[in-house]
Amino acid sequence: MTKIPRHRIRLPQLDFSRERESDVYFVLDHEDGRAEHIRFHDYDRIYSLPGLYEQIFYERLKCDSPRFLALRMNEVLAAAGDDLNRQRVLDFGAGNGMMGEELAHYGVSRLVGADISEAAKDALWRDRPGIYDAYYVGDLSRHDDALMEQFGGWDFNCLTTIAALGYDDIPVAAFHRAFNLIADGGWIAFNIKETFLGQSDESGLAVFIKRLVAAEFLQLYHLERYRHRISIEGNPLHYCAVIGRKLAAMPDDL
Repeated sequence: MTKIPRHRIRLPQLDFSRERESDVYFVLDHEDGRAEHIRFHDYDRIYSLPGLYEQIFYERLKCDSPRFLALRMNEVLAAAGDDLNRQRVLDFGAGNGMMGEELAHYGVSRLVGADISEAAKDALWRDRPGIYDAYYVGDLSRHDDALMEQFGGWDFNCLTTIAALGYDDIPVAAFHRAFNLIADGGWIAFNIKETFLGQSDESGLAVFIKRLVAAEFLQLYHLERYRHRISIEGNPLHYCAVIGRKLAAMPDDL
């Protein structure tokens, strides 16, 4: 079994509380003495180094969203008379498979990952081979007939999007198309930073999510504020977990 290396990571002693999330970084100290600054959202670079993603986000910053959302999904579906192991899941914004690994514990029927990053797919096959039945790399913000045809063949009845909405990681158009890939009556589970649901946020994603959870297209079953992870200052970062059933497809002109 390949030993996963330990990386020398430093968190800068700076106040990032007023900075954009995409500007936050950590320092990776190399054996040759170089100090590399890596932004939290530079996923391709992080994925390129085995174990770095897990070490910074899950060990140092205590990210708990994949475990938490999978557990809540299992509970909510059971209470509704359904079962997580019956779901044909599209894990959208799957990254290197952290959510897929949690879902696999519950024995989902089918598990398909999708991400815009080829580096994420490479990291998945390197670190978690066999978790997904298939994994696609593509940009759903632009219509791709071939990709949509491949997705359609899976007959998805569940969508998960974990720690990937907001901050331009997944555009509204891409999440819109992913939502519409799920059969009516299927389950939708995602998380989003609590500020995106605040009344003062009128960004495109915030408006989209608010309309979605207003029961026009999604029947809300569970909404819960929880600690997603801690910041580099050690403060809790709260997200909202959203779980519901799709009522209808969202029109393209929404």
